[in-house]
Amino acid sequence: MVKKMDEIEAGLKKLEQKIEELEKLQAKSDTLSQEIRSHDSELLARMAKSAVPVVKIVGLNMLRMGKQDTKGEIYDPAYYPQKMIILGKAAEPAAFRPDNAQKQVTDQFCVLSEEGKFFELMYSFDGFLTDSYLNPIDSKTAIEHYGYDILFMLYRAMHDYLKGEEVLVESLENVIGYIFARAP
Repeated sequence: MVKKMDEIEAGLKKLEQKIEELEKLQAKSDTLSQEIRSHDSELLARMAKSAVPVVKIVGLNMLRMGKQDTKGEIYDPAYYPQKMIILGKAAEPAAFRPDNAQKQVTDQFCVLSEEGKFFELMYSFDGFLTDSYLNPIDSKTAIEHYGYDILFMLYRAMHDYLKGEEVLVESLENVIGYIFARAP
């Protein structure tokens, strides 16, 4: 009977040690996650610079202006000269465009240009003409308005198209994991 109690006590002590180790690991993980989130806009800005070649390859020429027929089809379109990738869509677009308070925003997207700059692409529609405004924003504003999803979207673009940069992509994967697994 005494031997069984000794084994139970030894097992309990091992269990307590494991719990302490896990708590220390969790505390370290929380610290890393918080540290990463405190530098999230810097991370996004650096990712944007690294993604410039990707945007040049997979980016789209976004509609700047076009007329809409009665079926909703765009004709006579004009496009922005630089390519862009869409990172996110605003759940609540701005009420009006910064360039013209008379134009209501119908759709709003966070985009990254082939120059590595962030913009809010704001579309307006007056019943006949669809036109847009490229509102320049910094990485901090991009995260504030569109959340961490844009970090993930930029990571996915880099993951799929940056050949030979496995170490960079793997490091970003770890950082993104911290942000999404522990973000409040």
